[in-house]
Amino acid sequence: MPWLLVLPSLVLAFAVIGYPLYEIMRLSVADVSRFGQVRGFVGWGNFSRMLADPVFVAALVRTLEWTVAVVGGTVLISMPVALVLQQDFWGRGLARTIVMLPWSVSLSMAAIVWLWSFDGNHGMVNTTLQSLGLLSGPVQWMALPQTAFPVEIAVGILVSIPFTVTIFLGGLSSIPGDIYEAAAIDGATRTQSFRLLTLPLMRGFLNIAIVLNVIYVFNSFPIIWVMTQGGPDNSTHILVTYLYELSFRLGRPGMAAAVSLAMLVIVFAFTMVYVRMQSREAA
Repeated sequence: MPWLLVLPSLVLAFAVIGYPLYEIMRLSVADVSRFGQVRGFVGWGNFSRMLADPVFVAALVRTLEWTVAVVGGTVLISMPVALVLQQDFWGRGLARTIVMLPWSVSLSMAAIVWLWSFDGNHGMVNTTLQSLGLLSGPVQWMALPQTAFPVEIAVGILVSIPFTVTIFLGGLSSIPGDIYEAAAIDGATRTQSFRLLTLPLMRGFLNIAIVLNVIYVFNSFPIIWVMTQGGPDNSTHILVTYLYELSFRLGRPGMAAAVSLAMLVIVFAFTMVYVRMQSREAA
């Protein structure tokens, strides 16, 4: 009877997840035309070509840099913001609304706004920095490899903060205030209370924020594609944009399917390793 009750959910999960995964696995070992026609079996040929492509190797390294920088920066900034918004002060509701408001804007729209802001000729960033005397002339931010990717990392952090702050606020609101009062009576400073009370009690919420942000950021497509489309000269490609270009611009669906499986394995391996590490620490 229990299996009968969950059978509709299992069927739906297979239809939504299982069948597309099967199709990706089938295409990854096949010779597929630009229009999706399977022309034969190539085995590990797509994976061999993928590993031999220097753009893939660079995109893989850049994806790891992108994920670590965005997730790390997001967590480091979101925790102080959440701690401030947890305090009782006049206008706290408005402040929380302002922080959460960007969450309602799509990533593509946010990327377009920041692309305009970093426009090399009339962008808000250039105009502001020149008016402050910090720049002697306009900088083509998105046309230079050494500036384009750091700008995209900064945008990635900014758009990830509202979601992470929401998680941290939920965790902070679950901590009883009595323990802080007791710690203050015992002579604990704010830094000691944060290190010895807040961080241990927030461990579960930190784990959730890190795992979810890694999954979202690792597969984040709109920011980089809207702002640079992997350019200039493939210098900002991450795996998901490289995959899109393989499939829809270069007409290599088989190789794109191989990249998709590689991304799935990487994310799954990270999640399992991280959860196992946290389980051992908790034990």
